[in-house]
Amino acid sequence: MLKDLQEILKRIEAWPEAAQEQAVASLQALEYELIAPYELTEEDKQAVDRGLEDARTGNFATDEEVGAVFAKFRKG
Repeated sequence: MLKDLQEILKRIEAWPEAAQEQAVASLQALEYELIAPYELTEEDKQAVDRGLEDARTGNFATDEEVGAVFAKFRKG
């Protein structure tokens, strides 16, 4: 176990009960995200379908289009 994690767990024992309960809930939520399968939303499924159709038809972004997107987000 990470040393930082061991230390914070020891300190949590001295926290008020309500704060301990919040810590437990936060850790349980994190654990759930790690073990539970991600469920696609309908919008996610449509995006996957569009991507698959683009791949089937050879509709790919050009190097220039990809470069433009990267340049746009690097400016910020």
